[in-house]
Amino acid sequence: MSTPTPLGPSKGLNVVHLFCHVEHEADAGALRKAVDEATQVGLQVVAAAILGSKADACFMVLGENLWDIRRFQSKVQASGFTVSESYVSVTEVSEYAAGMPEKMLNDRLYPKLPPEGMRAFCFYPMSKRRGEVNNWFALGYDERENLMRQHGALGRTFKGRVLQVITGSTGLDDWEWGVTLFGVHVDDLKECVYTMRFDEASTLYADFGAFYTGLVGSVDEVLDATLA
Repeated sequence: MSTPTPLGPSKGLNVVHLFCHVEHEADAGALRKAVDEATQVGLQVVAAAILGSKADACFMVLGENLWDIRRFQSKVQASGFTVSESYVSVTEVSEYAAGMPEKMLNDRLYPKLPPEGMRAFCFYPMSKRRGEVNNWFALGYDERENLMRQHGALGRTFKGRVLQVITGSTGLDDWEWGVTLFGVHVDDLKECVYTMRFDEASTLYADFGAFYTGLVGSVDEVLDATLA
């Protein structure tokens, strides 16, 4: 069997969120093996037990080679976890990040996940609005930059409580960004999203998709919660 040429972004990491239901008997050993093999080829796998009926578990996978991520997806499905929803994106540095220290830029392009001590998990997609009255893409660059700098400053007030991982998906999935939040407490996530919705960049120009909330854990912890 030939090995395909690796495929990924010119810089940064591919990111795929796999939201799964367990619809028949799952093979816990096969899932553990899939995660082990993924990490051996350099992928990061964040496992989360999802609350509510939208999914049973989420596997957030980051890596440089999309072929490796696709093989991991196949192994997850073969283990008895049915992918019922997914999201495809890439890590990116915002066009408004000029002048940001190199370490901060690298942290955005090559995050190390999950963050220690932040086990509350939330994911949602979002896009900038293109309404007849409020159209983000009709604004000039300087105005957009000013709004996003205010937005970023507000987000940084949650440092230590919430880590925001914002990945780009324009042309890759149905929305323009995927937002993954890791929090110390569940209500940290709630307060962060609520507070930032009063920011003008969100109030006038943001649309949001479905929210998935859960608990970050080891593979065994997620298996114990989903296969109990």
